[in-house]
Amino acid sequence: MKKEINTNKICINKYLICFVFFLLVVFMARVCDLCLNDRKVNDTTLSAFITKRNIKNEVIEPVRGSIYDVNGNILAQEVSSYTVIAYLDPKRSEGSSKILHVEDKEGTAKKLAPYINMSEEEVLRLLSKDNYQVELGPGGRNLSQIQMEEIKNLELPGIDFIKSSKRYYPNGDFASYAIGYTVKKDSDDGKITVKGELGIEEYFNDELTGKEGFKTYEKDRNGYKIANGREYIEDATNGDDIYLTIDSNIQLFIEKELRKTQEESEAEWVVTIVANAKTGAILGYASTPSFDPNIRNITSYLDPVVSNQYEPGSTMKIFSYMCAVESGKYNGSDTFMSGSKTYTSQITNEEVTISDWNKTGWGEISYDQGFALSSNIGVANLLESVINKKDLKVCYEKYGFGKKTNITLKREYAGNIDFNYDIEAVTAGYGQGINTTPIQHIKALTILANNGNMVSPYLVSKIVDSNTNSVKYTNKLEVEKNVVSSETVAKMKELMRSVVQPDSKTATGYLYYMDGYDLIGKTGTAQIYDNSSNKYTDTYIYSFSGLYPGEDPEIIVYTAIKKPKDNRNYIASMVKEIIVNTSKYLNIEKESSTTSVNILESYIGKKTSDVTSNLNSNGIKYIVLGDGDKIINQYPSSGVSITKTDNVILLTNKYDKTIPDITGMSYKEVKVIFDLLNISYTYAGYGYLDSYVVKEDGSYELTFKPKF
Repeated sequence: MKKEINTNKICINKYLICFVFFLLVVFMARVCDLCLNDRKVNDTTLSAFITKRNIKNEVIEPVRGSIYDVNGNILAQEVSSYTVIAYLDPKRSEGSSKILHVEDKEGTAKKLAPYINMSEEEVLRLLSKDNYQVELGPGGRNLSQIQMEEIKNLELPGIDFIKSSKRYYPNGDFASYAIGYTVKKDSDDGKITVKGELGIEEYFNDELTGKEGFKTYEKDRNGYKIANGREYIEDATNGDDIYLTIDSNIQLFIEKELRKTQEESEAEWVVTIVANAKTGAILGYASTPSFDPNIRNITSYLDPVVSNQYEPGSTMKIFSYMCAVESGKYNGSDTFMSGSKTYTSQITNEEVTISDWNKTGWGEISYDQGFALSSNIGVANLLESVINKKDLKVCYEKYGFGKKTNITLKREYAGNIDFNYDIEAVTAGYGQGINTTPIQHIKALTILANNGNMVSPYLVSKIVDSNTNSVKYTNKLEVEKNVVSSETVAKMKELMRSVVQPDSKTATGYLYYMDGYDLIGKTGTAQIYDNSSNKYTDTYIYSFSGLYPGEDPEIIVYTAIKKPKDNRNYIASMVKEIIVNTSKYLNIEKESSTTSVNILESYIGKKTSDVTSNLNSNGIKYIVLGDGDKIINQYPSSGVSITKTDNVILLTNKYDKTIPDITGMSYKEVKVIFDLLNISYTYAGYGYLDSYVVKEDGSYELTFKPKF
């Protein structure tokens, strides 16, 4: 019997086959359309999709710029570290004329082990893994540049390096607030970025950071770079280098004395600044508590130099007296009765009595004597008879108080010199009831060093493009002219000199007096106000504003200390040590009745014997380079003023680059000698020459240490 065929099923299958065929045709047409016309699908094209599967983009990080002191000593830099890796997959060498993987594992382990402080067996174990690549740790991690190059010179096939970097501060806790530090942070796009925090690292973060580059190359299915594949590189632009005005030698003097004072006083904080009196350049500053930027053991994120606002005390008498003298109505020989004075408060209508710091005063004294003795009542009387509260506020603002100096440090505060009533003006005149910052005092004191002109303090001397070594920025002096007259400056120097005298009965700055050093200044003792009890306590901030030498100031020093134990002034010895060491280092003339000044003449072309005889007769020290009979060069040059403490360096017409005994000389003197003899040298440390080594190529390695 014949089987009956279901024609309806066959018909349905035909339709199904036709429909499937139609779908295939449409799909192929779409694929052809996408391939030929490179149309977008889901915001990308097919060609781009294929390309992305085989192309890898890598960011090339720029090297962060370095921070230097004024002499070119490194204060902050990027330090490279390396991790040794080994490529193990033989496929990496396919298509290459060179072996690009580790083929001889035993030989590689034997050669490599001594350089990474690992046993041959351990290295071989890692090289024997069934991986595309391995890291050779722990010994192969965090290698220095020198270690990396030593391994690289072994020319071991398949051995490569992963480079990383970190910020390094070679001096540790040294000018930490000025320099700042960096931290690594995760950005919104998942990248790790380096940001500066505090100091120059923060303020000039963009300049130090530089610009990223990138590398594009073909990758294999494992995501690794294909040897001899196509590659495009756009190099990164490294960050700029920043040179500070800080001199590491002077910074060292400050740091040493500051830490000693902190240890002895157990104070809440101490801050000290030394600046170039003529330019406002900050030569060094430090404060406690401080921190090491390598480990960031930080307790305060505010830089005391620009962020500490406090009642300054009697150092403000410099500026209230300056205001009175500048008015033209001041007569220093006029007298007043010291001791105390009573006012009626315009706020509470109650009587308020102010007194001199010793409570009893010194009887009837002159205004000039009142400055030397730091009389509060003297200031009170000046605000009644010579100037008024409006005059004082205008003067304070003119001298830079109550506003930022705009130094290149973040979070600078403006302080507060607001006062409205008579009693408030009086207390403001002797530095209570108002707030100032240390950097404001530096700026205001430049008036006395620049014949009545005021210059702005600054911390950056220049910014250099690290890629081209071209100077992109050089600091320009910001000068406010004729802030006060030259006559006022002369009078204020006279008054400040009267403070730093050896007799404690007539001068409050007797502890700062040094025989032979013309240091002038003003002391300050400010009671600390307790906001919780709304009254002044029996604790104090002691401070000192000084200029040296007083006749023609070259450096300014400002220092303050809060709540030292025993409520004693611990900062006088610190200031004196800083002045002595800084003046020696900078070859600043020491004023003394026994120190004679000579104007150096030109000795070039003259007989050596005649020159040395002349110098001997005048008691001037000298160093002769060579044994020639004529002088061909000299330092200092003619016309320069020198004292018997200075060295004159003479270069003769016959010399063999033999170095005399230079141990103990300052960096400046040593530099002059080496420059005159045209001898190459490298150096480490700061201060004075401690030792030196002559290398095979004739150059010198010099080691400097501070001399205390």
